[in-house]
Amino acid sequence: MVKKLMSCVREYKKASLLTPFFIMFEVILECIIPFITAKLVNELQGGCDLNVVVKYGLILLVMAMASLVCGAASGWYCAIASCGFAKNLRHDLFYKVQGFSFANIDKFSSSSLVTRLTTDVTNVQNAYMMIIRTAVRTPFMFIFALVMSIMMSPSLSVTYVFIIPVLAVGLILIMKTTMPIFNSVFKKYDALNESVQENVSGIRVVKAYVREDYEIEKFKTASNNLQKDFTKAEKILAFNSPLMQFCMYVLMMVISYFGANKIINSGGSDMLVGDLSSLLTYSMQVLMSLMMLSMVFVMVTMALESMRRIVEVLDDESTITNPENPLTSVADGSIDFENVSFAYSQKADKNVLENVNLHIKAGQTIGIIGGTGSSKTSLIQLIPRLYDVTDGEVRVGGADVRDYDLKTLRDEVSVVLQKNVLFSGTIKENIRWGDENATDEEIERVCKLAQADEFVQKFPDKYDTYIEQGGSNVSGGQKQRLCIARALLKKPKILILDDSTSAVDTKTDALIRKAFAEEIPDTTKIIIAQRIASVQEADKIVVLDGGKINAVGTHDELLKSNAIYQEVYYSQNKSSEEAG
Repeated sequence: MVKKLMSCVREYKKASLLTPFFIMFEVILECIIPFITAKLVNELQGGCDLNVVVKYGLILLVMAMASLVCGAASGWYCAIASCGFAKNLRHDLFYKVQGFSFANIDKFSSSSLVTRLTTDVTNVQNAYMMIIRTAVRTPFMFIFALVMSIMMSPSLSVTYVFIIPVLAVGLILIMKTTMPIFNSVFKKYDALNESVQENVSGIRVVKAYVREDYEIEKFKTASNNLQKDFTKAEKILAFNSPLMQFCMYVLMMVISYFGANKIINSGGSDMLVGDLSSLLTYSMQVLMSLMMLSMVFVMVTMALESMRRIVEVLDDESTITNPENPLTSVADGSIDFENVSFAYSQKADKNVLENVNLHIKAGQTIGIIGGTGSSKTSLIQLIPRLYDVTDGEVRVGGADVRDYDLKTLRDEVSVVLQKNVLFSGTIKENIRWGDENATDEEIERVCKLAQADEFVQKFPDKYDTYIEQGGSNVSGGQKQRLCIARALLKKPKILILDDSTSAVDTKTDALIRKAFAEEIPDTTKIIIAQRIASVQEADKIVVLDGGKINAVGTHDELLKSNAIYQEVYYSQNKSSEEAG
């Protein structure tokens, strides 16, 4: 896990190494300063002249300035290293997620991936910062301060033997209690992010059903659960400070008492006042280093779960990958389903598609209808290999889709999904997702085919009109037509419309289909629809029922022979008398 994360340091190795280098010198100087101060106090006690004071004063000033420079340099390089490490980690995570298949996304959930890219990365960044700075500074400080204390007074340094174990045991108990709490927190972060994500993306539905109070209560519950765990952990961690203060004051009292006795009884021959004052400083440095070490352990403990979650994403391999020697061209838009069965998960009890056999010639228009849950979308997602079949094979242009280079295949298959997505940017920028090098004339042409040019021309900025995030400033029908235009700009051999004209009126729907027939006759067109009118002119209509093909035929053939098609047709076309 550590090796995987350390690969994200990359170009920031130099800054990561310079940070502890400067910290080491800073600690050495901080430990020598009390020793020099003790010498100065002892000289003053002995009645030295001003030259001695100036000499020691200049030495202390130079050392203080050098310590300041080393501390500033370590902080500077630590900021560069930790922020750079976090940047690379976010990049690697995002890059990995972009290569995931739909199955991988389903496995983690989008809210969990957002948490890992934000909260978890921040936790690991903070831990890395602590490791290269505080975790280096603490043992150095502990060792040097302890050595200097023994040099000043070996007999009084024995008091550490009694105090340090008390502090160490207390800190270990605190960390052991808080670790399980921090480990459970991140699942609650996922629940909180999921609540926010669902609410923001579905805010129109929330307001339409006046469910603000329900959503607020749901968020409040997730937030309170998170707050309770953090409060519990922080309450336990709060014992750090009083335990530290207790040990520090006890140690200071013991050293002061025995040190003062030593000075008085020996008349200054065994110990001087300066030695006692520096010994008190070293005792504080020793105990502070132990407390800082405990904070490092707490931070690393919090980050360990975040590290595990991040590495879990980095180690996960996409379920869909390129073959060893992929095909780099698609012959035509023909599609063949041969004994295809499909399940979203290997653990699923039953397949969503079962023994599907379907043959589509290049240039044909195919309609697909079926009730909710009949697996219409699941069927078409196998064509551009958004998912892989469980059994059987899907062939495009005569070759198994698993034999193609993924980019080649998906460039030749344009899918307008049920959920139309527009990104923040101008209309031009959104449509150029289909072809980033498309000219303005090509953009207008596909918009005319998709019946979008008419409403775009009415905008004050026309094709330079800015689309808000998620396309919130255009209607559902306008959004659908822009998405169709974007798909057409790819000049695909196969065009799939997954119920993507549901928000447009029947006249516009008919004009779109007419434009397709006239302008892209060689493109295979698959139209999933709820309206019979949207598919009745298709070369073939596929009736799906429960993940199986119930019937295939033309509109007239199905109207005569298929009960499901008849029921849908008559329910949409006037009265029961006609049905009779």
